[in-house]
Amino acid sequence: MGKVSVIIYIAVAVVLLLLISRSNNKSHGGRHRHRRLKLRSNFTFAPPADPHHQHNRAAFDPLVADIERKREDKQWEHHYFQTHHPELHSDSNPSKTAQGHDASEPEWEDFMDAEDYLNNEEKFNVTYRLILLFPKIDVDPVDDFVSEGELTEWNLQQGQREVLHRTEREMEVHDKNKDGFVSFAEYEAPSWVKSSDNTSFGYDMGWWKEEHFNAADADGDGLLNITEFNDFLHPADTNNPKLLRWLCQEEIREGDSDRDSKINFKEFFHGIFDMVRNYDEEGNHSSHESDDLVEAPAKKLFAQLDKDGDGYLSDVELLPIIGKIHPSERYYAKQQSEYIMQQADTNKDGRLTLMEMIENPYVFYSAVFNEDDDDDYGYHDEFR
Repeated sequence: MGKVSVIIYIAVAVVLLLLISRSNNKSHGGRHRHRRLKLRSNFTFAPPADPHHQHNRAAFDPLVADIERKREDKQWEHHYFQTHHPELHSDSNPSKTAQGHDASEPEWEDFMDAEDYLNNEEKFNVTYRLILLFPKIDVDPVDDFVSEGELTEWNLQQGQREVLHRTEREMEVHDKNKDGFVSFAEYEAPSWVKSSDNTSFGYDMGWWKEEHFNAADADGDGLLNITEFNDFLHPADTNNPKLLRWLCQEEIREGDSDRDSKINFKEFFHGIFDMVRNYDEEGNHSSHESDDLVEAPAKKLFAQLDKDGDGYLSDVELLPIIGKIHPSERYYAKQQSEYIMQQADTNKDGRLTLMEMIENPYVFYSAVFNEDDDDDYGYHDEFR
């Protein structure tokens, strides 16, 4: 069955590419216009604007993700050496490297892994990529359709790869003795923490402190391996009970306005409940709803969580909803899949065919091409 599917996909690919190529040549007199690749960059050393929902969406296409990672690695490396070895940088412009190259612009070697997928005119063939990726997504079951569940699993895999790559990069820096582990003595707080005072926004967050480090140390040996360090940097995706408990304790600390180490209903209603609502309704509720209208469901949830009935929520009692306060990669993968289905499922049957994907390429590659190009670039020769 697998071999038959591969043959079918290859045949479809050849036919589609020939038809699209001939159609474009006829329609545009042989003109070959294309848009410039525009790679995203989530690179930043600034403090998180919202630690509860700090998320960078991974690229749908692993090839695009690899290219973006290479450029981001260059920017990250430039910042690291500028911060730790300023003597190597004679240029005072922070956007330039020591050789004068603009670090925000990718160099040609950043694209080398994509060379097989770029034609002679350096055009990215989206149609071919979608044909190639379709059977890798259509796996459960293999039925020539892509379901929302299959899309979610695919997006989750891409997101997890992105997260692990950044963790591995950070580990190279913090693992000073190169033993494959990070001790708290080796760990350095983010640069924005070191350059701020204790009154700055985010300074008092426990996300970079020893208590957080110890919670991430699942085996209690005083060192973080790559899995523990990944959990330390991205606790929303952890299965470590100690770290989940620490997340709950952080919520108590942040939301406890009267400093009694507990959350009363008023503190819950005007803080944590809003985040739970956003998760459940994905931001589709009205911001103009009165407190009276939403207070009833808030009281109901509070009562369900308050197991001992003392009128307060402890860190342990927050555990059932911590995944809604700090959404995991799966949550964002599902959001991305729902958006793709909404945009690309033209016949609204709840699944995607290969043709539906090919006919809606910008749903999958919306961040790749520069939207600021001239209108003259309306002819998308990159689909040839």
